[in-house]
Amino acid sequence: MANDLQAALTDNSGDRPASINYMMAMAPRPARYLCKPPDGMPEFNWQFEARPLTVRDARTLSSSITLADQGFCLRQVPTQVADFYVAKDVLEIYYREIEQFVQNTTGAQKVLAFDYNLRSASKDDRRKTGAFPPATFAHADYTTNSARQRIRDLLPKEEATSRLARRYTFINLWRAIDGPVHNDALCVCDAASVAANDLVATDLIYDDRMGEIYNITFNQNHRWYYYRHMVGNDVLMITNFDSERQMTVPHTGFLDPSVPAGAPPRKSIEVRVVAFF
Repeated sequence: MANDLQAALTDNSGDRPASINYMMAMAPRPARYLCKPPDGMPEFNWQFEARPLTVRDARTLSSSITLADQGFCLRQVPTQVADFYVAKDVLEIYYREIEQFVQNTTGAQKVLAFDYNLRSASKDDRRKTGAFPPATFAHADYTTNSARQRIRDLLPKEEATSRLARRYTFINLWRAIDGPVHNDALCVCDAASVAANDLVATDLIYDDRMGEIYNITFNQNHRWYYYRHMVGNDVLMITNFDSERQMTVPHTGFLDPSVPAGAPPRKSIEVRVVAFF
């Protein structure tokens, strides 16, 4: 049995059938409470529809996948961080590594790391570490409005005004903590296959502020990809929002039906940066 499990986990065949959770089209504006909802109100007011499709292994296409064209790519990013659950090391070491890497890779004038999430598919691990579960629906982290507001929140007023007049790009850098990743892998949608009306601005309601993300409605032209068995220094760069190209990359975790029970749970870290040009 152990040998069967190991054989399944080391299978290098790439493309996978999957089911992606999209938001069903709706007339009211979608909204989600990230605080306690008022009495009688649900956490969110939309419904999902699961669409069967194929998620392609981008490792087989690595030479033709670029951050500029598809909005994502895989890169090697060495790190000095031994334990990503030590917040001080993430903020003081990993942030600086990521900022320098993005600046070198994109040629940005300035790169600012400002947020990170730890995620785990293990309930026990989440209880111990405070990590979040993997996301399970197609979405994009920033809209035109929320990207601009985030810059105003991060920078002094005069600098924010100056930076907003030029190109800026929000990038998510996703890494396996304890790879290789077998199930709940992150898959991304080729930005060139996404139409503007597939993106539905959605309110995020906090105790003290409002945010905004894009939910995604189904389009048969969508092209979904993932990188099989991410491990070690593999880092997936994802364009959350590019002000010049008006580009955003929908993404979600997905269940691989070929992964056997008993596979190690996914554990990952994502760092968000904004690059100014």
